[in-house]
Order: sequence, then C-alpha cells, then structure tokens
Amino acid sequence: MMPPAQDHKRLLDANLGPNTGGMGAYCPCSLVSDAELKRIARDVMQKTVDGMRSEGAPYVGVLYAGLMLTADGAKVLEFNCRFGDPETQVILPLLKNDLYMTLRACVAQKLPSALPVWDHTLSAVGVVVVVNGYPGSYKKGIPITDLPATASNTCIFHAGTSLVDGCLVTSGGRVLAVVTTSTSLSSASKTANWMAGEVKFQGAFFRRDISAKALQRSATGSKMSYKSCGVDIGAGDALVEGIKPLSLATARAGCVGSIGGFAGLFDLAAAGYSDALLVSGTDGVGTKLKVAQDCGIHTSVGIDLVAMCVNDVLASAAEPLFFLDYFACGALDGSVTLEVISGVTRGCQLAGCALLGGETAEMPGMYRAGEYDLAGFAVGAVERRQNFPQIADISEGDVVIGVASSGLHSNGFSMVRTIVEMSHLSYSDASPFGTSCTLGDDLLTPTKIYSKSLLPVLRSGRVRAYAHITGGGLLGNIPRILPQGFAVLLNASLWQIPPVFAWLQHIGEVGEEEMLKTFNLGVGVVLISSALHADSVFAHLAQQGEAAWRIGTVVLQQGDAGSVVQVANLGESLRKSLQLCDVASLNGGPRAKSQQRPRTKVGVLISGTGTNLQALIDHTQAPSNNSAAAIRLVISNVESAPGLDRAKKAGISTLVISHKGFKSRLEFDVAVDRALRAAGVELVCLAGFMRILTGDFVRKWHGHLINVHPSLLPSFKGMNAHQLALDAGVRLTGCSVHFVEEEVDAGAIIVQEAVPILHGDDVEKLSERVKTAEHVAFPRALELVASRRAVLHDDGKIHWSNS
Repeated sequence: MMPPAQDHKRLLDANLGPNTGGMGAYCPCSLVSDAELKRIARDVMQKTVDGMRSEGAPYVGVLYAGLMLTADGAKVLEFNCRFGDPETQVILPLLKNDLYMTLRACVAQKLPSALPVWDHTLSAVGVVVVVNGYPGSYKKGIPITDLPATASNTCIFHAGTSLVDGCLVTSGGRVLAVVTTSTSLSSASKTANWMAGEVKFQGAFFRRDISAKALQRSATGSKMSYKSCGVDIGAGDALVEGIKPLSLATARAGCVGSIGGFAGLFDLAAAGYSDALLVSGTDGVGTKLKVAQDCGIHTSVGIDLVAMCVNDVLASAAEPLFFLDYFACGALDGSVTLEVISGVTRGCQLAGCALLGGETAEMPGMYRAGEYDLAGFAVGAVERRQNFPQIADISEGDVVIGVASSGLHSNGFSMVRTIVEMSHLSYSDASPFGTSCTLGDDLLTPTKIYSKSLLPVLRSGRVRAYAHITGGGLLGNIPRILPQGFAVLLNASLWQIPPVFAWLQHIGEVGEEEMLKTFNLGVGVVLISSALHADSVFAHLAQQGEAAWRIGTVVLQQGDAGSVVQVANLGESLRKSLQLCDVASLNGGPRAKSQQRPRTKVGVLISGTGTNLQALIDHTQAPSNNSAAAIRLVISNVESAPGLDRAKKAGISTLVISHKGFKSRLEFDVAVDRALRAAGVELVCLAGFMRILTGDFVRKWHGHLINVHPSLLPSFKGMNAHQLALDAGVRLTGCSVHFVEEEVDAGAIIVQEAVPILHGDDVEKLSERVKTAEHVAFPRALELVASRRAVLHDDGKIHWSNS
C-alpha cells in the first residue's frame, strides 16, 4: 500500500472558503497512526479487492480510496481507479524504484516481483498555485513571467498552462503545483511555500498552510495528545463557561456558589427546611433521544430529562431542590450540547429547582457521530412530619383521579420508532394527529412537569397517594401505590385519550393490554383521594390549569390472582380518538397533502433589544395565527443583548457567538452557519443583526435569508435611512422586508409598509413609527416565505403562489 497523503480541498487557509479540485497535499500524513493504517489496509483496501475478485471482477491497477478520519475511525468517501490529484504529486517523489516496472508486473499478474519501494526518510509537500477567481469564473491567457528554478529535490507540475507564441500563459484555474521533498516536513513545507511565491503572474494565489496540522502536531513534541485521541478538554471547558449563565438562571433559595467546581452545595436551612428528609430520583429519556437526534431538535429532551426525575420525587410530596445532569457523546458538538442543556435549564425553571452541576463525558468510539445519551438526578426535600403517601389509609370507594399528560412523555419510544417505520412516514412529514406540526415535533412534545401545580395539594392532606405513569404504563405503576388486597377499576371513556396513542395502536396493531403497560394513554399522574376530598382536589387542579378526570374507583381485589388494574371501554375510546387522525395515513396508503405544511424551522440573528424578534415570536406562537413558521434558535453576537431574554422567556433556544473571538468575518460566519444547520434551521431572519454577512454565507442561504430595512426600497439604502428620507424632503417612507443578496439592500422585496413623514418629524420620531410598521411587515413576510407563498427563484425574482 502507498503511504497516506492528505490533500486540502478548501480554497483558503484554515480550510475555509469554497471547495476546489485541490490546493495542495503532503505525504506521508502523520495524522494517520500506524494502527489505523493497518486497519485501513485490512478492512478497506483488502476487503474491497477480495470482494471484487469473489464477484468475478478481479481488479488490476491503482486503487485510490478517499477517506475521512472520524472519532469512529476512517470512513470511505470514494474510490477511484487512478492516482489521487494532487496526492499523486507528493506520493510519486517518494518512490525509490521504477513505477513502470511495477505497472508491468500488475498487468502480468506478477506484482510480488516488483513491489513499490518507498523512501520513508523523506516527506513531500506540494502547493498548487491558482488564478484569481478560481474555483468560479477566471481569466485565461495570463502571461507567466517567472518560475522558480528546480533542483534534485523539487519539481513543478504543470496543469493549467499553455505555450502561446513561445510565451507560457495560464489556461486553467489550477495553474501548476510546486513540490519539494526533504528529510523534515517543516523544511519541505517552507521550500514549497517559497517556490509557490516565486511563481509570477497577475492574480496568482496559493494556500500557505499545506501540512500545517501535521506540523502543529509534531510541534507538541509528541505524536499523541488527548485531543488527538478524540477528547477535546478545551472544548469541554468552553462548554462549561457557556452553561454557567444558563445554570444561574435556575438559581433559587438554598443555592451556594455556581457550577464548575468538584461538587455542588445546597443549604437546606436557607430553603426553609428544619427537619427534612431528602428524596432522590434518577432517570433518562430512553430512545426518545433517537427521534430528537434524527430530527435535529435537542431542547425538548432536556425538559424531558428533568421531568422524568422531578415527577418521581413528587411521589413523596418532595419539593425538587436541585438537579444534576450527565451528557455523554462520542465527539463534543458544543451547539448541540448547549441546546440540550438549555432544555435542562428550562425544565429546572418549570420545576422550581436549581441546576447545581453536571458531567459532560466525551468518549470516542462509544457513540456514533451525532449520538449522545442523557441521565438526570433530582434531589428534593420534605419535612419529616409531612407523612406522604398515606397508602395505609387507602380504602374501598376512594376516587382515582387522572391528571392529563402532554402526550407520550418519555416512555415506549422503542415501540414508537418501530411503528413509525411501519407507517412509511418520516419525522419531517405533516403529523397524522390533526395538528399543524410535523410528526417529529409532535412525538417530541416535552414531558409535563407537575411540581408546581401538584405539590400544594399533595401536602394538603387531601390526597392519599400519587403515581407517576412512566415505564410500565397504567398497569405497572398504579399497583405501586395500592395496599395489598386492593385494586382499581378504571373506565377509559372517562378521560381523553390523545390521537397519538390511537394512531400507534392502529398502525402497529398493538393489543390493548400491551398499550396499557407501555404508554400513559393520556394520564401522566394518578392521584388517589377519599370521596370526601375529591371535589376540592379537582378544584385545586382546575385552578392550576391542569386537566383532570375522575377515571375510576378503588375496590377490593377479587382473590389473590385477581387483576390489580382493570380498564373498561379502552377499545371504544381508542376508536373514538382514532377518528381525529389523518385518514390516508391509517389506510397505509400514500397520504394526501396536508392542508397545513410542516412548520418551517426559523433561526433569528440579533445584536440588540430584539423588538422585531418579539414581533416574530408573538406572531409564530399565537395559536390563532396557525403560523407556518416555528422559531427554533436565536443567535446573538452580543452576550448582553436583551433580545436573548425575550427568546428565553418564549422557550426558544439561544446561542451567543461573539464575533470578537474570530480572526475574520468568514470564520465567524462559518460558526453561525454551523449552529443554524445543527438546529435544523431552514429560514434565517436578520432582526437587528449588526454584522455584514460575507458573500459565502449569503450564497449558502440564498432564498432562505430575509431582512427588514427602514425605508421603502430601493430608496435610501444603507445606513441612516431616516436621515436620508428627511433630507430628501419626501412625504412618505416606511420599511421593506426583502431577500438578502450580496449587494446591500438589493434583494427582491417581499413586503412593504408605508409610513407618512409628518411636519416636525426628526430621526427619533420617524424611527419609532417605522419600527411599529416593521413589527407588522416582518411577521407578514416571514409567513409568506415560510408557507412558500413567496419563493425566490434563481433569476432573483419572487414566484408568488396562493397555495
């Protein structure tokens, strides 16, 4: 096998800019360990050759494999029946024998007699010189006025050159490559860069960091580091700093210090407890995580994690005090992790507990790319005198109260995922449950947190027991709170079963008993109360906004073998709920197009107060608007931007990416682009984002990037639009929402809102009235684009549709 070489596809240093045919390479690539190289030879190259031979197509020639190194090992990108380009230019100078003899031996099937011999004492570096404009349009026929002299350890490969009237000129984008060998990679790199600089023609350009990663690794004095093995401690430390403000938002009475230490401290006395019992609970989210990872939606599972733990400690009438989380992955993705933790903090706020600490574990090889696992730990407290639950007091005739769930919660997802596969629906398809969401959105509805609404009534003495309906469903959890010799009779017609359960039962042909011991069927919590106190319990639940039903009665168990939980009318209730589902999806055929498309996932970029952001939030979250858009992520380049608080209050994930931490605008834009795509964003709104985006970013999001400008475009472009309008003496101005193009304020206009200029107006007065108009125009434009009633075509014009 040939020594490994690494090419550099991106146009600019630090692997930025557009892809090219190759800007240079070096060989051998020290980023591939000897052990990994042996695995590649055994598991990739040899298996491929053996497989072709076994299929009657033995391969003769050069077999080139393009590989990507990942935390899970090398992955094959492509095969070619030729040398790589420009890898061949740095591999062949290391060949000690005659390539022609090796190729002849291949043809004659005598390769062992002429195996290639490599000079392992040398390194080779090749730098490609390109013409200005490449890989886009570029000029040809530019005279090459100077080339460096070559020596025994250097050569020049011509690619895009021609002789015209005896003069060497450019004839392609990649003009030529200079290659040098040396006993040290550093020396070869310096010489190759110097030679590339001596190539003279107008607009000549080349990368100066070919082999930089390998040099950086060797500069550490060791071939191995913890980071090179897949664990980035620096990224973990940076993540902790990003989590700190999220954790502080959950602070409550009793918190001591902040996260980042070896342990978290909590003061029970400061929390108001004198003789407390501590109550702990731990849980995870199960394979609901797979749905979240497939959908690229990560906030909701953080809420689930908290809910599953704090709802358990409520069984002892314990107030949740603090929470700890455990996040494990193969390779840390800061934006995904922060999205999960933002969900955890939102869950803690809903539960009234503090996020006191946690653990982030990066474990290469344990998880595939994009996968992670979660575990949570909640600690609550209850005064010793509280005496809950009162299981011994439960008696015949007691009332069984069902408190509504928000849906599936976090149980049964191994079955859910299997049934979704059977349905031939994807998570991005419109939900069959009669909502305006996607299937994935509905399945990921967060588990309801009952702490604040139920704790007062649990401590009131009016409730005898509480059961959290989790794994095991109604059949498995209610018996845990019943004294021996008692059972419950439930009537499924007395509560509302959400359509998701009926759909799962129908598509999966799941038996009634299996449904009862797998899902909550719309009942997230069961309370048992005496008949005397039941009405006051219902009154409290109604006051707290909790839907609840009298779903059954406590009875004496009929014999030792009698069922502890009996449910009547389940089949009839499921059939009734099924009527709310999409008919085509139930018949197993292709579904008719939903009248409501899946909601377009929106990202908003801000820098300041976020008043336009608030208008977008109000519009998209108002149920009466039935909006086609859902804001998934708000990014600010300013950490103190008040708009971030607006997003957090609305339950929207936020992220701060400060432009000050990047060397160039392009690097900053790349980081923003990655965060948006990690969140599954499909449409980006600029709402007071005070940064000029690079052409590269604008091109990537072309047709999916909109902005609002405070004038009636095309008049008064750029800055100071209000002053320009006043100076011009016009009587009418306003705002324009438009698609973003590389030229400032030049994109196709989606919506305009006019504002009259009044006598006595100054910039401040006019600005306030135009801002009010923006709050009307921006949501209208967002709706048009999100619903695809306004689509930007390649010619820069909008195609309008009424559908």
